[in-house]
Amino acid sequence: MRTYRDFARISRFSRTRDISSNISSLPDSAEETRILETEKIEVVSADNMLSSAPSEEEKSEKFKELIGLTLAGVLFGLGIFAVQGGDKASEYFAGYLLEQSLSVDNLFVFILIFKYFETTETAQNRALKYGIWGATVTRLVMILLGYEAIENFHPVLLIFAGFLVYTSYVLLTQEEEEEDVSENAVVKFCQRFVKVSENYDGDNFFTVQNGVRIATPLLLVVTIVELSDIVFAVDSVPAVFGVTTDPFIVYTSNMAAIISLRSLYYFVATVVAELEYLQTAVAVVLGFIGSKMIVEYAGVEVSTPFSLAVVAGLLGTGVAASYFFPSNES
Repeated sequence: MRTYRDFARISRFSRTRDISSNISSLPDSAEETRILETEKIEVVSADNMLSSAPSEEEKSEKFKELIGLTLAGVLFGLGIFAVQGGDKASEYFAGYLLEQSLSVDNLFVFILIFKYFETTETAQNRALKYGIWGATVTRLVMILLGYEAIENFHPVLLIFAGFLVYTSYVLLTQEEEEEDVSENAVVKFCQRFVKVSENYDGDNFFTVQNGVRIATPLLLVVTIVELSDIVFAVDSVPAVFGVTTDPFIVYTSNMAAIISLRSLYYFVATVVAELEYLQTAVAVVLGFIGSKMIVEYAGVEVSTPFSLAVVAGLLGTGVAASYFFPSNES
């Protein structure tokens, strides 16, 4: 069963590789011409990516914004500590760390989606903006539904726990296989119902092509991002319920992580190839949370401060291992 890693193993081959795949059937002279055209496309594509990359000043602003939003999340947690006590604050920070780590993993997927659809920086900003607003609504709905399910049928926690343990097992044991994003179920579903123009039109969702109003690729990208977040929430919401069943803590820890997604995206985009062990750390964390839910249901208490320490320690180990013990491929 795939959840937030559903898109993660996408083929490295670009569309220009698809263009050149049929070269062998052409005459030599035509083949040489086509190769030159393909190389030209690749160079132009690279130039476009470089020219649309954020400047150092923009990166600095995004980094400051990320620090500010992170501090705001921390201050909110300290406010919970002052009003509701240390246990609730520990629950909030454990949920926040868990959601933030899952958000980083999800952003890896968004990077691949933007790359596949050749999304411009302006369009990326708007896609992330709508993705964040959509996430605030879908998470609220899923959290309320989850809370009602737990209140009316407490054994549902075992279902959540089993799902998290199974997800952890799959993520730790499955082989890395490259997957073409064009074959992904969510992408194919969206492409079936959202017909788009060939080119972007700034950050507009619709444009006029041959006198006909038609959607731009940005609308397709936003649709995929929104549906992807629903898929991601299948992991993240049960995981936080494994830390606390207080809907206020669950939702606020989710929101504290989600509101920083847009500024966090630019940071993740620069280190996407370096955090290779974070995925493994997240998988172990999901397994720990699922196991914690099972033993607590059986009557064994696992303190929130201990859970917070385990979550923080595992995630920190994943990040540290990525920097100090990079693989040969990395």
